[in-house]
Formats: sequence, structure tokens, C-alpha cells
Amino acid sequence: MISLPDTTTLKGKRDYAILRLLWDNALRRNEIGLLNVKDFDSEAGRLWIQGKGKSQKEGIDLSQQAIAAIQAWLAARGKVNHLQPLFCTLDRATKGHRLSGNAIYKIVRETAAAAGIKKIISPHRIRHSAITAALEATGGDTRRVQKLSRHVDLNTLTRYDDNRLRHQKEVTKILADLI
Repeated sequence: MISLPDTTTLKGKRDYAILRLLWDNALRRNEIGLLNVKDFDSEAGRLWIQGKGKSQKEGIDLSQQAIAAIQAWLAARGKVNHLQPLFCTLDRATKGHRLSGNAIYKIVRETAAAAGIKKIISPHRIRHSAITAALEATGGDTRRVQKLSRHVDLNTLTRYDDNRLRHQKEVTKILADLI
């Protein structure tokens, strides 16, 4: 999916940057939708997001790929005010308006369909997959992955790890073998 947006077009640059943030930082669609241009610090490689249930913005570090994608999007977009939305609509009727959560959902659904993915893919499913992949890549280090997912309760993150390890299946087999 990440390779599908045509990054020679304005829409492709925008969509690619959004997909990078969804995967690289396991962001929620609302966290992306609330971003303003001023929330992106290209020099520090950081993004200031309004996390779920948070009253203050928190800084997160970005991958080099995400930094480059956002820079390319902003360069192609042209001169913008720092208070404008980081990601905006491109159609004639509403050009420049903030992308809604539904619009981000639609970008993900259309990209998944173009990739030939039959399952319904949502921004949250990408977040879930990114968190699961991070747990796999870190050998199940829930403390490190908690920094990525920004889950306040470690028990929430533990559910992702339990699904990854398929503990329920293992215990079901043990029980079945007892009789």
C-alpha cells in the first residue's frame, strides 16, 4: 500500500505522507486530522500531536521517510500559513480545508482497494498492524512499543501482544489434550 500513491502528483504526495504517519508512528486518524503546519518541526524531525484524551500536545519523533514525505508534500502544496491544517482537501469546492477523519479513512480504503487487498483496511487497522509488527520486531518489548502506541494503560498494549503470540490457541490446545 505504501508504494501505491503516485508521488509525482500533489494528491499522491499527501496520501503517501499520511500513510507513512499511520504506519511509522501508529498514529490515529484523528491525530493526523488535527495537525497544523506549525506542528511539524522538520529540523528536529518531530511532530506535535494531540493524543487521544490528552489536553496538551506531545512531541513524537519521525522517521527519515516520514520527514521527507511531509517536506515533499509541503513543498508541492506551496506557500501556506503555519496555522493552516497540515493535511488538506484538494478538490475545487473545498480546497485547503482540513481533512476529516472520514477523508483519511477513505484514502486508506481506496489505497487498499488499489493494492488488491480484499479485506476492509482502515487507519486503525494500519495502527494495529504497526503496533503488532513493532512488538514482533522488538521481541515483545511492551515498554518500548508503549512509547510508539502512546497507550496509557499497558494492559491495552498487552492485548496486542497476546493476539500476536496466540496464547489463547496454545491454552485451548493444552485443555483439549487433557481429555
